[in-house]
This record gives sequence, structure tokens and C-alpha cells, in this order.
Amino acid sequence: MAKEFRQLQWDAQVEDDCRQLVRLAVREDLDRSWDWTTVILVPRTARAVARIVSRETGVIAGLKAAQCALDEMQVDVQFEPAVQDGDRIVPGTCVAHVRGAARDLLTSERIVLNFLGRLSGIASLTRRFLDAIGAAPAKLYDTRKTTPGWRRLEKYAVRCGGGNNHRLGLFDAVLIKDNHLAFGAPDTASSEVRFTPADAVRHARAHLREHGGAALTDAMVEIEVDNLGQLLLVLPESPDIVLLDNMSLDQLREAVALRNKLAPHVQLEASGGVNLSTVGKIALTGVDRISSGALTHSAVGFDLGLDWGE
Repeated sequence: MAKEFRQLQWDAQVEDDCRQLVRLAVREDLDRSWDWTTVILVPRTARAVARIVSRETGVIAGLKAAQCALDEMQVDVQFEPAVQDGDRIVPGTCVAHVRGAARDLLTSERIVLNFLGRLSGIASLTRRFLDAIGAAPAKLYDTRKTTPGWRRLEKYAVRCGGGNNHRLGLFDAVLIKDNHLAFGAPDTASSEVRFTPADAVRHARAHLREHGGAALTDAMVEIEVDNLGQLLLVLPESPDIVLLDNMSLDQLREAVALRNKLAPHVQLEASGGVNLSTVGKIALTGVDRISSGALTHSAVGFDLGLDWGE
């Protein structure tokens, strides 16, 4: 069975990231002051009930983030989800009921909706990619092309949409890319010394065995190649994954055939030029994995609104 990257769930780390982001969001909206419009127009003792309602079709994500935001803001608001993260929703779906102090509802509204909208937008786009892949067995992965500070939350949203998480950061896997090879070998006096792709895989394996400790001894080793010649060189070294960068559909099909013949245990990942119009064709080439930064960097905020009343 192929090794896998860590797959995110909502946990203490994700929640801690969320709380830090909420503090920044509150600073943006309130600084050290007040929501003057609400203070001026809404009586201090007023109570209210409302619903958070979907305005479009997609996948909800971020309900735990919404609750976390309200907790961190210490507002008098009860939040009762009507659906679960990962559920498909349509226009008019009530995703949560909220009730409490009217001032607090109004002051927290935009922060809550921003978290829900951002994460639901990622989950919904991920689902559209998976729908485009259809019945092909290729698995869909995110990348590190995330909003700074939001990575765990955004990768959590990819999971809500049905996608998979690639490495969380630089610390939890080895991914040898072209710039690593182009720069040259470490700890050498000559700038002319270069790792070949095969050398780099061997060096990475040896280093992890000798210096990685228990946490990294079995870490994933992946290497990027941009032509079939490089693929032929690295397959005998048995990296966990070979990333096929910006290859044509014909090249991807040939890469799969070579892998199947020479090293069927090695996973192949297609990346580069992956979008909604191409992902289905890429999946049909037989690659095992498809990664796309678009899942996070190109997702549009999902449209949700706060409507008064039960």
C-alpha cells in the first residue's frame, strides 16, 4: 500500500491557527474601539435570532471555525449548526441558527461569514475538481500555495470538499524540485558539483535514515522531473512519488507505461496546468495523483448571508 501524507482533521493545531486569525480579524474590524453603527442604532438589551443561509450551490466548510470565532470574540451568541462540514448545500439552505444579543450578532456577523465563505469556497471548488475527475482513480491533492497563516484551515477545507492533503510544510516530507538540483550539492567547495535526480533520491534516503530520527525515518520522498529521461533515471531508486511537472497528456501516458513496466510501486503525480478544463483528461492518463494549487489560491468566496428570523 502506498504511503500517504498526513491528512488534516479539525484538531488543536487547526483551532489554534483559527483563534490567531480571529484575533487579527477583530483587530481589522474593531481596532481597540467599537462597532459604532451598532452601538448607535441597536439597544444594548435587544435580543435576536437569525439564520446563516447559503446563496449558492456548493460544499459547506468552516462551521467549527465559526464557532471558534464566536468563542474567541467572547460574544453573547449561541451558534447551532444545521448541517455538517463537508455537506453539499443549495441556495436557501440554512447552515446554522444563531441567537443572542443583537449587538453581538451584528458585530460578529462579517467575521463569521468571512471564515465560512473562504473555507466553503475552497471546499466547493475542490468538489468541482473531483466531479470533473469523475470515475477515474486518480486522487486530488492540494499544495503549499495557500494564504499565509491560513494553511491548516485551507487544507482542512480541501478535505471537507473530498480532496487530499499534500505535505503540510517543508518539515514533514522531502520534495526534491528542479531548483534543489540546479543549485548544487551541499557542503562542497565546487559550485560545479550537481546532484543528478537519482543521486538526490539516494542522498535523501540516506540522510533520513542517519539523521531523521523516528519521526522522519519513514518520511515521504518525492522528486520532480520534467522529462521522461529523468523519470527513467529516478524510477530504479524507488522514490515514494515522482512528480511529473507540466507534461503533456501524451507524455503522462508514456510516463505511466514506463512506471508500470519498471517500478509499479512508485506513485506518479501530475502537476502544472491543472484546472477544471484539464483535470479530467489528466486523470484518464493513469497517473495516481493530481496536485493543483488552484484549489486554494483560486477559490472564490462562497456566498452566505445572515437573515433575521428562525
